[in-house]
Amino acid sequence: MGTKQRPDGTVPWMPGFRYGALLPPLSLNLLVTDTQRSVDFYRDVLEAEIHYCDVDFAAVRVGPAEVMLHADHTHDEHPWHAQLIAGETRGLGAQLRLLGDLDPDEVERRATEAGATVVAPAADKGHGWREVLVRDPDGYEWAIGRLIDPALGPAGPQPAP
Repeated sequence: MGTKQRPDGTVPWMPGFRYGALLPPLSLNLLVTDTQRSVDFYRDVLEAEIHYCDVDFAAVRVGPAEVMLHADHTHDEHPWHAQLIAGETRGLGAQLRLLGDLDPDEVERRATEAGATVVAPAADKGHGWREVLVRDPDGYEWAIGRLIDPALGPAGPQPAP
């Protein structure tokens, strides 16, 4: 268990075991330098629903994805901690892809307004998505997309094989 900076006597949103039981089969846990700064990005750029945020932890929903944001200091006993505080790149080689209701052109606009990094502007791609690539404040890269022709097909989106 890592160090908490939440003021003594502060009651968290809900007990950790309760939130853990509510998580879907696949969720994301990202370690961040500043939970509030990250929450601001997710809310302002990706239209996330913010369930809870304090100095140690935030719980947000980005489209259908449940995302936990843990401050670096909460993982001070984890083998990654030295690399985190040294400022090494986070998430290199992983891309978080979200297909659905978010408009990639609007995400690009909001990211630009928020001063976030737009890795690649919104464009139609050969894999059937119109997508934009944006980075959160800690460098985690998100591909936000919508299906385009021909991926939509005559009957709309088709289930994965």
